[in-house]
This record gives sequence, structure tokens and C-alpha cells, in this order.
Amino acid sequence: MDLDIQCEEMSASRWTELKSSMNTSKTVRLDDCNLSASHCKDIGSVLSSNQSLTELTLNNNELGDSGLELLCKGLMTPSSNLQKLWLQNCNLTDACCKHLRSVLSTKPTLIELHLGDNKLGTSGVKVLCEGLMDPNCKLQKLQLEYCELSPDNCDLLCSALRTKSSLKALNISNNKLGDAAVKVLCQGLMDPNCKLQSLHLENCRLTAASCGDLSAVLAMKPSLTDLSVGENKIGDAGVALLCQGLLNPNCKIEKLWLWECRVSPAGCKDLSRVLSTKESLTELSLIGNELRDPGMELLCQGLKDPKAKLQALWIRECGLTTACCKSISSVLGTNQTLRELHMGGNKIGDAGVEIIHEGLMNPNCNLQSLWLGNCSLSAACCGSLATILSSKPCLTELDLSNNSLEDEGVKKLCESLKQPNCKLQQLVLYDIYLSSEVDDELKVLEESKPGLKIVL
Repeated sequence: MDLDIQCEEMSASRWTELKSSMNTSKTVRLDDCNLSASHCKDIGSVLSSNQSLTELTLNNNELGDSGLELLCKGLMTPSSNLQKLWLQNCNLTDACCKHLRSVLSTKPTLIELHLGDNKLGTSGVKVLCEGLMDPNCKLQKLQLEYCELSPDNCDLLCSALRTKSSLKALNISNNKLGDAAVKVLCQGLMDPNCKLQSLHLENCRLTAASCGDLSAVLAMKPSLTDLSVGENKIGDAGVALLCQGLLNPNCKIEKLWLWECRVSPAGCKDLSRVLSTKESLTELSLIGNELRDPGMELLCQGLKDPKAKLQALWIRECGLTTACCKSISSVLGTNQTLRELHMGGNKIGDAGVEIIHEGLMNPNCNLQSLWLGNCSLSAACCGSLATILSSKPCLTELDLSNNSLEDEGVKKLCESLKQPNCKLQQLVLYDIYLSSEVDDELKVLEESKPGLKIVL
């Protein structure tokens, strides 16, 4: 049994009812429920008595350090078998970390800890790392995003990476670390004992200087399959350095996130080589980079290579126009592995959709998710989109939000949605002005097709 409650105010009677449910649940989620320290005593009691409870999520509640202490008392009992704990944005400070240290050092069952958006600070994270390095700790995933870490924390994190082979995922995004701190972190990543698979360093004040160190890690550690350095000013020089590591045969990267990294068409030349060489790479995000049409042309050259196995590409808000759509269409018509294409926020226009339509209709195209929100579209392109919907049962998700489709365009889409061959599961139409008549038609259509969700 699972208990999943979000955004609900807790009356005394409702809380009593939920306590009973929690005692028999395997997973409990109580996000944004206005919980406080007073509720934590009851949750701690559940943790100590319900041996089947393995996942607890309490994000966005004002628990505070006193509430966390009560939770930890329950977690520390021999009967508690909790494996995953989410405490994001719970008004925690460094004062609570000594209790979390005790939990980490005594409960090998705990394998995931999410503490993002709490002001733990340098001192708090140091205490947390002491528990992390305890031989009894078997933590696999640690999330410390927006926790006010400083460069001083990286020495202990480095030691943890060297000693804790169980740790598979580390997210320390949105902390003011800098290049020198990441250099220290990379020393731990290079240790033979480190088996980290996922590293997120978004918005950590990195420059191209960090990319040389990260490149060395990529070249030496086939275990690292997920790297995110989004929202760092690494530029084309940084991308070039990363690509050196990515192209190493030892590198087995699967997910690469480079959103808002000041990548230009020059950086796309290096990335194109990676796309055409690295068969392990399945997800690439370049959101918010000024790639423009020349950059997209270079990426498409890599995507058309038979060795390219990319499944998901995010190129939202990359300064693209109709001019690059012929190349994108060619990719869609030749690359059979691509399943998701996110290209919203680019002014491709109706003419661009008409061109992409050719690739989408190709029998080789297996695209499942297409995002075209805010792409300067009108009703004129909806005939082509309607044809795709009725002809490509593989397409299950389509986003057309914030486009001037109006009633005329949406009516064309509705006709195709009614067809048996249309297998669309989600149609996103945010911020599109529609008459009440068409709005009602969409609601009736949604009711008539149980597998379809229309988001207005």
C-alpha cells in the first residue's frame, strides 16, 4: 500500500486518519502539507513501528531541526528499514546534521538521502560527510543542491568518494564551488575505489578550467554515465576539453547536460564528433545555448551517422529558424533511435513544421515525443500536424503550447485525434486562446479516449 498526499492542509481528524494509513504503507509522500515539528513525533513513531516502510517523502514542509531530530529517533530504532528519504526545503540548518550523521553511521539500510534547498552550510555538510564515511554507511545517492556548500566541503567530499564505493549518485548543483573545488573533487573521482555513476554540478561557478579535470575523469572512469554541468560558463573551450574525454574509448557516457553553457556553433563541431562516435550517449541537453542554424547543421551531421544512438535531444531556445529544419527532417528520416525531440522556443514557424513533417512521416522515424511550444506556429501548419497524428501511432506526446493555433488549427488536430490509428497520450495546449465551443470539444474528446490527456 502507498500513501501519496500533496498540497493538503492537515486538520486533526485528517492527521489521525493518515497516521493509521502510514502504519501499513510501504511508501509515504506528504509534500507541501504544512507539516511541522509537531507532526514529526508521529512520523517518527511510524518509522519505528512500520518495518515495511521503505520510502518517505516530506518535501516543502517546515519541519525544522527539532522536527528532524524526532524523525531521526524513529530512524535509529532497530525496526526501521527506511531506504529512501526526501527532505527538500524543510527549513533545516547545520544543527540537524549531527542527527543525520548518527543515522548514516548506524543504518546501512538507508541508500538515498535528498536534502536540497536546506541551509546546511559548510559546517553542516562537514558533519554529514563524517557519517557518510562511516563503514556502516551504504548510501548510494546523495542530493545536496542549494545547500550553501563552499569549496571547503570538497576535501571531505573527495575523501568520501575515495572511501565510499557504494555511492553512485552525487548532486551538489547550485552551490558556489568554483574550479579549484572541482579539481579537488576530481581527485576523489579518479580513485579506483570510486564507482560514481551520476554527477550533477549545475550552476557551480565553473569555467573551462574545470573541464580539463572532468575530461580526465570521463576518460578514466567508465562507471560515470551521467554528467551535468549546465548553467556554467564553460563555453566552446570547455566543451572542446570535455569532448576529449568523451571520445576516449573508456568513456561510457549516457546522459550529458550542457544547458546554458555559452556553447556556440564552434562547440557543435566537437559535439557532432561525439554524437557520431559515442554509441553509449542516449540523452543530450543543449537548452539555452546560441547554437543557431549553423550549429544545428553540425549536430545533424553527427546524428545522421549510423553509430549515433541518441534517444533524447533538448534544443529548446537555441536560436533556431526554418533554415535548419531540412537537416532536422533528414535526421528524423534516417535516425531510428531518436525518441524525444524538444525544440520549443525556436522560431521555426509553419514553414519549418512543413519541412520537419517529411522526416516525421518517414517509416524510419520512431519519434514518441515532440515539443514545439512557442515556435511561432499558426493554424496553417495544423494540417501537417494532423496528418502526423493520424499516421504515426508511435507518437504519444505533442506539445504545441504558446502558439497562435486558434480554433481553426485545433479543430484540425481534433479530427485526427478521433482516428483509431492515433495513439497520442498527451497533447499540451497551454496559453492558446480557444473559444468555449472548441474548449468543450476537447473535453468531450478527452473523455471519449481514456488514454488521452489534454493539458490546457
